[in-house]
Amino acid sequence: MLASVELIGEAGLGGLSMREVARRAGVSHQAPYHYFGDKAAIVAALVGRGFGMLAERLEEAAAGAGEVTERLERVGRAYVHFALEEPVYFRLLFRLEVGDLGRYPEVEAAGARAFGVLERLVAEKAGAGASQGEREALASLHWSVAHGLATLLVDGNLGLKLGTRSAQEGHVDEVLRLFGRR
Repeated sequence: MLASVELIGEAGLGGLSMREVARRAGVSHQAPYHYFGDKAAIVAALVGRGFGMLAERLEEAAAGAGEVTERLERVGRAYVHFALEEPVYFRLLFRLEVGDLGRYPEVEAAGARAFGVLERLVAEKAGAGASQGEREALASLHWSVAHGLATLLVDGNLGLKLGTRSAQEGHVDEVLRLFGRR
């Protein structure tokens, strides 16, 4: 899988080929087919792994002590840090060109696990009186802030403008702190 991640990092998803994965892994060109039926199966495995990695980070961030607003900030920070540390996985998780992953229930479960962290915190923040629609909107709002910030840092000019990792982290902290107050 490492060969696939490296290849996508260099050439994008369109540059992924079973033959090149095999060459980089130092195996015969047929070897990947023993583990993955096709390119879509490799991508699904990578997306599943990425969601699993993200879920672990989000769960760890949510598990600590503190008010729900503080835990939401930590989860947002963990989301952005994942994007900065694992940009290939981050880009794969939400790209439409990845295709229909519905035939891979383990991928859907991994994605639901990651999103479930946010859903639980939002439900706690919203309280028992909030409607399902309000909880969904609040989850979208929190996700949008973290995802937008991550995308601007990974693929936008914000990462270039802030330059250093320290400056980026300081900015992330300030954005999430200010957002949490609203």
